[in-house]
Amino acid sequence: MNWIVPPGPVADGCRIGLLGGSFNPAHAGHLYVSDTALKRLRLDSVWWLVSPGNPLKDPASMAPLAARLEYARRMAAHNRRIHVSALEQALHTLYTIDTVAALQRRFPGVHFVWLMGSDNLEQFSRWRRWSDLARRIPIAVVQRPGSLLAALNAPLVRRFGMTRRLCRPEQPPAVTILDGARNHESATRLRARNVRP
Repeated sequence: MNWIVPPGPVADGCRIGLLGGSFNPAHAGHLYVSDTALKRLRLDSVWWLVSPGNPLKDPASMAPLAARLEYARRMAAHNRRIHVSALEQALHTLYTIDTVAALQRRFPGVHFVWLMGSDNLEQFSRWRRWSDLARRIPIAVVQRPGSLLAALNAPLVRRFGMTRRLCRPEQPPAVTILDGARNHESATRLRARNVRP
């Protein structure tokens, strides 16, 4: 797996957040999750993993990968610590568990943290081998409007509980909830307004 080209600077001891998704399109909510995690978790960088496809979404609703990548790069251009990537396409991985496993094999000295908005927490238990993923990588959930109570009933939190902080390398499973000034933007709302990448 030495052929994996990282989207940004990487070295042993780095703390890197991984924010995966369709980015269909990228929006201010993705920036909010990334900025919150960078500050609160003291990350060195965040990698946006723009998925070539999402097994839980209708492929017909997806803009082409190249368009989603370009739009995400323009969205993240203001922050040099956010790096946009099509790593999953390069890795030929469809599921997050496989992507994370490949990155951890290639960069064993890097402390990766999986990032997601609380709006994704509700359907996280539908992901392929979600409990194995939680045992493999620390997870930070950033509160998003409309899903503030998601953690109370989420199978992920019921099974593994919550950790107060992830500011030092944690042995997974470790799930923490991050809160701050919230952003209301979502890809669904943008598509409803006909905003496309």
